[in-house]
Amino acid sequence: MNTLDLNRILSTTSYPGRGIVLGRAADGAHAAIAYFIMGRSVNSRNRIFEVTEDGIRTKAFDESRMSDPSLIIYHPVRLAGDTLVVTNGDQTDTIATALKEGRTFADALRTREFEPDGPNWTPRISGVVAPDGSYKLSILKSMDGDPACCCRYFYEYEKPVAGVGHFLSTYQGDGNPLPSFEGEPRRVAITAPDAATWAKELWENLNEDNKVSLYVQMRDLKTGAADTVILNKNV
Repeated sequence: MNTLDLNRILSTTSYPGRGIVLGRAADGAHAAIAYFIMGRSVNSRNRIFEVTEDGIRTKAFDESRMSDPSLIIYHPVRLAGDTLVVTNGDQTDTIATALKEGRTFADALRTREFEPDGPNWTPRISGVVAPDGSYKLSILKSMDGDPACCCRYFYEYEKPVAGVGHFLSTYQGDGNPLPSFEGEPRRVAITAPDAATWAKELWENLNEDNKVSLYVQMRDLKTGAADTVILNKNV
């Protein structure tokens, strides 16, 4: 399977929406995690990532301009014990709760489906990273835009490869309705030596008009120490 250039994917896609990248850093010693959000409306663009005790949350940059918090205010990243949960919605909490109760990633997501925002029916994309760096991804989406059917896809990566990650986004580009992501998570190269370099690469290749916030973490697989970078367009 070809390993793709994520920077090229992002730079040539005006609106991938929200995206998750999970993988292994090139040194083989760090798990690599990235999550970004984009926006087309004033409401969606009026957000920042803010650090919380166990991860991050989205927050209105200007509270007076927030017209509808549903679907855009949530915790994208949370720790559930020693497992990192990353998603594009409030299913972060569903997954974290399930893991703490001894249930699985798949168990949690079988209780959820795509977002109720027709005609887009935005997919719910989710991932978890275990302490050993193994990871799982999922996408819940409508069948060809039909809200009567939720398709649930799960992908497991038990032995990550150094310098390789997998990328999922909500959309494949701009449109009306927005075209949902299709196919398996894209296998992409992770070559940056640290979180700051990787964050800079990703941020520079996200569409300037539509990008909103980016979270990047490289986690040492031996010590658990996390090198984290957050970039917000609104500062």
